[in-house]
Amino acid sequence: MSALQRFSLFSRGQLVVLGLLAMVPLVDLFVPGVQLAAPMRNVIVFAILALGLNIVVGWTGLLHLGIAAFMAIGAYAFGILTCEIYPFQVGFWWGVILAGLIGAFAGWLLGAPTLRLRGDYLAIVTLGFGEIVQDALKNLEIITKGTQGINPLPAPTFPGFVMSAEHPFPWFYLYLGILAVIVFLCRNLEFSRLGRQLFAVREDELAARCMAISPDKAKLKAFAFGAALAAVAGALSASLLSSTGEPSNYDFQISILALCIVIVGGIGSITGVLVGAIVMVGLNNVVLPQATQALQRHGVDSTANVLSSPDNYKYMLFGLALVLMMRYRPDGIVYSRKAARK
Repeated sequence: MSALQRFSLFSRGQLVVLGLLAMVPLVDLFVPGVQLAAPMRNVIVFAILALGLNIVVGWTGLLHLGIAAFMAIGAYAFGILTCEIYPFQVGFWWGVILAGLIGAFAGWLLGAPTLRLRGDYLAIVTLGFGEIVQDALKNLEIITKGTQGINPLPAPTFPGFVMSAEHPFPWFYLYLGILAVIVFLCRNLEFSRLGRQLFAVREDELAARCMAISPDKAKLKAFAFGAALAAVAGALSASLLSSTGEPSNYDFQISILALCIVIVGGIGSITGVLVGAIVMVGLNNVVLPQATQALQRHGVDSTANVLSSPDNYKYMLFGLALVLMMRYRPDGIVYSRKAARK
């Protein structure tokens, strides 16, 4: 493979998905009564979170069930670094960058003592780490404000322009631009020397050692990169909400949702993760709320009983999607042959 092919901007599939996302605000402009730009920002945030998890699970083959903990670390690091009640107040951009670095350090700290663990054992450790982070954030009330959360948090700013919550289009395109940069970095990481080492470790650690690859160092780097992206997602989410929220918002369900995005979209596939985020998070944040609004416009009271509320079908649809994917397309919606190197 030539250097031009190896270090290209995006694949065709990634360009298609990013291009379709870029046209989402046009739907708001030309279709009356439809508002997609605002909820689709959450889709972008979870796509970034799932891209971080994909590095650990899809590329390195490590079962990670605590990615929500690093999202929480990123959100609270961003809050402490930017909120006016703290002395730092570094601003949005430095807050996001430093939150990513703090998340990478936290990922390294988790990876260092767990290098020898695989499978169920690693899953239990990462799951426990997620619970520890939640409890720590609740109990360190003097720093994290406990269950109150840290607020208000700054919105993204540019010279002479501050984004407003009333105008979702600038937010959407900024977050989409950040997602595009992260996709570019992940794509080139995939075909870098480190990326090939991660795939080699996933396929066979013993063979990787025979090829002068250090699985321990590769795993540490995978944990650090994955945690950094999760922390960036947490920082972007906190800025979007102008609050970190309470620690229980970053519970096990967030980790499972991120894992479902990776599985449904396609394990190891960057394009698949983008598609999986649109399918899984878009169903919850876009399709079901729009269905509820449509029923209300037609005079149907969605609160009248359990069966009349589309939101009550959320977990059934999630479970059905997973069952169908595992039965008919176990490799995911977008299968990555490059991710399946031998």
